[in-house]
Amino acid sequence: MAVEVYPQVPLVHEELEPGVMLDRAGNLLAAMQRRRSVREFSDQPVPRELIEHAIATAGTAPSGAHREPWHFVAISRAELKSEIRKAAEAEEKESYTRRMPEAWLKAIAPLGTDWRKPFLEIAPWLVVCFAKNTGDDRLKNYYVQESCGIACGFFIAAVHHMGLVTLTHTPSPMGFLQRILGRPRNERAYMLFPVGYPAPGATVPVLERKPLEALVSWHE
Repeated sequence: MAVEVYPQVPLVHEELEPGVMLDRAGNLLAAMQRRRSVREFSDQPVPRELIEHAIATAGTAPSGAHREPWHFVAISRAELKSEIRKAAEAEEKESYTRRMPEAWLKAIAPLGTDWRKPFLEIAPWLVVCFAKNTGDDRLKNYYVQESCGIACGFFIAAVHHMGLVTLTHTPSPMGFLQRILGRPRNERAYMLFPVGYPAPGATVPVLERKPLEALVSWHE
């Protein structure tokens, strides 16, 4: 069976001097090194246009066979955020008290988190990434987990770059999000992001990231 191949166009690429490239690389690294997961949010409003830009940036991520197997739902309505918090805390309480193995509880204990998630109501926006196992054309999507993971990474970088903060929140199980938000059966909640400004006086844990030499092996 003949397959129609995408038409080709010249690549638009900005060729830079090595020094400029190094400066840009260093600036991005420095900016991302300041990125932190935040759990204390201000209720200061955030314009919808900023959320639109972050989601549009996420949508530029590569995906298996260019199937773009993601759908983002953005919520600012107070009653919906309250319903999501109530459902998330019910699942989280069950997880913290019964589901999580002792090793996992021990691993997260230094972060000082528990089942209470007030940020789900305080943050001006909640953005949920849904992973789509099939497309709107009902055909199978490929590399769904990997593709959505990359898109979510782009989203986090965009949020941080514009001066907002976020948190990767994955209450388990997350089926309640599909129900509350009325999403179709071919979608499942992949990640939940509260997005906004940090609360005045917000704090984060003192953490050390692995140095470069611990992250990479070279074969030159």
